[in-house]
Amino acid sequence: MLGYYILLGAIALASFLVSARLKSKFEKYSKVHLRNGMSGAEIAEKMLADNGIRDVKVISTPGQLTDHYNPVNKTVNLSEAVYNQRNAAAAAVAAHECGHAVQHAQAYEWLTMRSKMVPMVNVSSSLSQWLIMGGLILGFGAKSSIGFYVAVAGLVLMAIATIFSFITLPVEYDASNRALAWLKNKNMLSQEEYAGAEDSLKWAARTYVVAALGALASLLYWAMQILGRRE
Repeated sequence: MLGYYILLGAIALASFLVSARLKSKFEKYSKVHLRNGMSGAEIAEKMLADNGIRDVKVISTPGQLTDHYNPVNKTVNLSEAVYNQRNAAAAAVAAHECGHAVQHAQAYEWLTMRSKMVPMVNVSSSLSQWLIMGGLILGFGAKSSIGFYVAVAGLVLMAIATIFSFITLPVEYDASNRALAWLKNKNMLSQEEYAGAEDSLKWAARTYVVAALGALASLLYWAMQILGRRE
């Protein structure tokens, strides 16, 4: 138990440090203004056009770091700052989200797999902990074998969410690679601007790595708790 809390604490600390570093990077590169004077929205629209994508809209969405691509209604949603700003950080985010649109248009297998898992993950994320805790309580209190099976059901749902978090990694890294390749090949950014965009996306990707490791740590802990008691 102590080892698990130490591991969980280490992952939580890593998540905090990476998130803080990401925020500082974006603040830094938000001050690197683009020589071409293009906004994040204009960057996104050009990348979509250059990839022959005509059925995806670029829209502004409220909030900070709320940028995402929605494959259901085919929209690239850029936070207000990214949509309107004309700096290296905005260019990086806008191009990255368009990278997802390109993945969708080209039926990138990892994105297709991830999209198919979304409905299951929406259910598993909300139910897994309840089933695990309920199963363990039943097992301890009522000393019924049904508690074990309830807990295992929760463990399976948690495993689905963990697999989803790892499938997200190649999706995110590939979108960043597509974004950076386009920015470089089309000479959209100066050398300094490109370095800022690359560094921003590198730290953004690391947040997904930490999240995936955290999900795996929780899964292994609960697996040991449930299966160990069964033995």
